[in-house]
Amino acid sequence: MERHRIRDLRGTLLALTAAAGLLLTGCGAGAGDNSSADNSSYPTGRPAPAPGYTDGGSTGGTGEQKNGDDSESREFAPAPDYLSTFALDVDTASYGYARRTLADGHLPDPTTVRPEEFVNSFRQDYDRPDGNGFSVSVDGARTDREDWSLVRVGLATRPAADRGERPPAALTFVIDISGSMAEPGRLDLAKESLGVMTDRLRDDDSVAIVTFSDEAERVLPMTRLGDNRDEIHDAIDSLEPTDSTNLGAGVETGYETAEDGLREGATNRVVLVSDALANTGDTDADTILERIASERREHGITLFGVGVGSDYGDALMERLADKGDGHTAYVSSSEDGREVFCEDLPRNIDLTARDAKAQIAFDPATVSEFRLIGYDNRQVADEDFRDDSVDGGEVGPGHTVTALYAVRTKPGTEGHLATASVRWLDPKSRAPHEESGRLESGSLKDSVWSASTRFQVTATAAYFADALRLGDDRWSALPGSAHLGELAERADGLASRTEDKDVRGLAEAIHQASRLTGRD
Repeated sequence: MERHRIRDLRGTLLALTAAAGLLLTGCGAGAGDNSSADNSSYPTGRPAPAPGYTDGGSTGGTGEQKNGDDSESREFAPAPDYLSTFALDVDTASYGYARRTLADGHLPDPTTVRPEEFVNSFRQDYDRPDGNGFSVSVDGARTDREDWSLVRVGLATRPAADRGERPPAALTFVIDISGSMAEPGRLDLAKESLGVMTDRLRDDDSVAIVTFSDEAERVLPMTRLGDNRDEIHDAIDSLEPTDSTNLGAGVETGYETAEDGLREGATNRVVLVSDALANTGDTDADTILERIASERREHGITLFGVGVGSDYGDALMERLADKGDGHTAYVSSSEDGREVFCEDLPRNIDLTARDAKAQIAFDPATVSEFRLIGYDNRQVADEDFRDDSVDGGEVGPGHTVTALYAVRTKPGTEGHLATASVRWLDPKSRAPHEESGRLESGSLKDSVWSASTRFQVTATAAYFADALRLGDDRWSALPGSAHLGELAERADGLASRTEDKDVRGLAEAIHQASRLTGRD
């Protein structure tokens, strides 16, 4: 049975002795160093520890899980793997789809629940940097399970600029008009949202529209907004649902249209609006994904996937966005649509970081086990942290990225626990940069529920996701997890204190799940 990655650091001294010839040295960039990093000091095949981390001579892991008996639980990784490395991700579609499913009176399929997308759906309290790149915040709190804590790694980009300060956008909308899109809350919602967005884009932005059902059609070539808003509105209003879903044709034509309308100095992006239920033409995900990857490499065209519909191809949309250096959101209401198309999409027109990756180095002197909560599809081999040819995540201004870890400390631990680092490429010069932050054991709060309000929101969202996917035997319960009834009460209190509508929505979703499971 394959379980989520937890890394067992016990027995480290014996393993370190055997690996003495492969000892890692400290990094050239210290904590807080925002300068370019030099790859030359990290030979290929050796993991690079986080900046500022010194371990007295421990080896690094490869990021791969190996176990002699596949039938055994792989929840514990072999020592001395103390590194955790992943590509950044700002997707939120999993949480949005779960809320839609619960509102319809059903529990979501555990395989569609991605905890990081629950956590990243909420505003955070991290300091923000002045320029491109990230600030790094690391904090934590103890759970009621002995020696286990939750550790939060927070990465934040600069605030989003005023609308007039960002670069112009060249947006190609690829819109699913298959028969399934006739369901209320699909094509009608997409048209409404696109209409509002058209009125809010700048005159120097450009829009193209491609539709697909049995085949793909270019409805509108790349067109400057300027005096052409009426023409764009007419193209949107003309969209009507027809037949089957040839998603492959839609993606191919969409990228061809984006390439034809490519604008130097602009953000060139494909926006795919679909229920992602491919059933005609090329339905092979890998073939579709390769088309996206080639266009990304050659022209820097990124993808924003917008999911709709009660029956939704969540897994395919996520893979498309990951391959297309983009992210996904899910829309189920007019309010969602306005937020995604009029706030999230304009915010993502600008980029502050390309191929961003995070690496957390846990100190084997103080930490015995750890588990990254989520990011299952975003894992990166530890030795590839500073390999800038390895794909990471694209992040825009105004974003925060949160990684939550369950960490078991050694009894009586004092001192350094972990160093968190983020590496990214400047979106224009492609020069690499790094930033890091540290966590000491004395900084851990005594309880998750006495930590900062936003930390509690993070923990509540993670515990909620954890509860929803317990039907999948690959996952075990997080330390300190509460039953849904108790979690709903916690969320109610947080919603009252924050007066945040998103936290109120979280509380409502937990209550719905609690009623469906009979645990309210």
